[in-house]
Amino acid sequence: MIKKLSIFAFSLSFIIFSCKTENKKVAKITTKKPMNVLFIAIDDLRPELNFYGAKHVKSPNLDKLASESLVFNKAYCNVPVCGASRASLLTSILPTKNRFIDYRAKAQEDVPNAKTLPSLFKEAGYTSISNGKIFHYNKDVQEASWSENPWMPKGGHRVSYDPTTNNVVMKSGNGRVYESPDVSDSSYPDYKIAQKTISDLRRFKKSGESFFMACGFFRPHMPFYAPKKYWDMYDRDSIEIADNRHLPENAPSLLRGSGEFKSYSFGDYKPNTKAFHKMMRHGYYACVSYVDQMVGDVLKELETLGLAENTIVVLWGDHGWHLGEHEFWGKHNTLHNALQVPLIVKVPGKAKGEHTKAMVESVDIYPTICDLANIKVPDYIMGKSFTSVLDDPKQSFRENVYARFKKADAIVNQDFTYSLFENGEEMLYNRKLDPAENKNVVADTNYKKVLQEMRNALKRKQKQASSYK
Repeated sequence: MIKKLSIFAFSLSFIIFSCKTENKKVAKITTKKPMNVLFIAIDDLRPELNFYGAKHVKSPNLDKLASESLVFNKAYCNVPVCGASRASLLTSILPTKNRFIDYRAKAQEDVPNAKTLPSLFKEAGYTSISNGKIFHYNKDVQEASWSENPWMPKGGHRVSYDPTTNNVVMKSGNGRVYESPDVSDSSYPDYKIAQKTISDLRRFKKSGESFFMACGFFRPHMPFYAPKKYWDMYDRDSIEIADNRHLPENAPSLLRGSGEFKSYSFGDYKPNTKAFHKMMRHGYYACVSYVDQMVGDVLKELETLGLAENTIVVLWGDHGWHLGEHEFWGKHNTLHNALQVPLIVKVPGKAKGEHTKAMVESVDIYPTICDLANIKVPDYIMGKSFTSVLDDPKQSFRENVYARFKKADAIVNQDFTYSLFENGEEMLYNRKLDPAENKNVVADTNYKKVLQEMRNALKRKQKQASSYK
């Protein structure tokens, strides 16, 4: 009897020990530290980068990030202008003719009751930080979105170093559009943004806080100011310029390019000349390489601190950019160059070093990051989580994406770009046969079926956009 009781007592103690052990395992799993988010925005960055196949562009740090991430080859903004694009992305609400119109757009005015992406993380207990340019106006939805006041370096993106830059100052207050002084990286605001972000990462490493860190760089936004060593990475004589410096055939009368570049002095260059085109491309590339180094500095620190293994990294451009195609410089229309954006998503344990052709739009970034962090999103948002693409990059996601800018609404699918202007004019480009969009085929009867499908798709997206009140 005593022997049986001893066996029973031993068995019971084993069961209790096992249950405690299992409970500890469960507790360990359920109390796993939440994933951090490093949310990097780059102003005016188009997907002309080495890892996208543009071998002439020097972007080694972005290339390294791409090799560790999933790269989206078919990502598009919803509004090709910075203020509106950012407000739309950060609320996951599509633009309309009365909402998210231009660079002056503010989420707190256009959608005052909407929750921003950073506000959801703040409410979930994260420390939510903004360094540099995230919202166009850094005080937009400030109190709800950020745990601390958004930080911005003094002077904004137009800070110059070369004293000759302002020999001619335009009515806009801008000086020359380019400068390349032989100075250190620290001479420009983007360096300060990188260093502030690095400082905050060190702080979070020490405190152990979960963070949503938004880091927004200015370059390659005009003016093209960068240290000489980045200009020296490129041989201007070897820089190729656009071979379609003309309007598309059958272009609508309302098709325009951005006039922003005209607010700067061109120094010794004359617009529409080969020399001007080479200078502008040279300046853009130099600024891309400069901001690439700033991104690299931040990512290196993330690795050094041991935070990378528990941090989601999302790097995005706020809209596309024309580099002389059709004699356009900048964004501000619904052609493909103004709409397509770079997008890199790095999630520990998911797709690494792959590219996907899945079509996504900027409003999809919001629900995706929340999905990855297990944060519930409001039911009114218009984006869709593309976490399934992170698991299977070969799958499709959207049939088409939507964008609008002032007088035009647009639909883009895998092969075509369609725009409808407010005066009834239309554009249709077959990018499979005409990737540079040189011929508007809207009047070609061979595209009658495609045209009707694009019109119908646009109506559906306009209806969705107008559903938010």
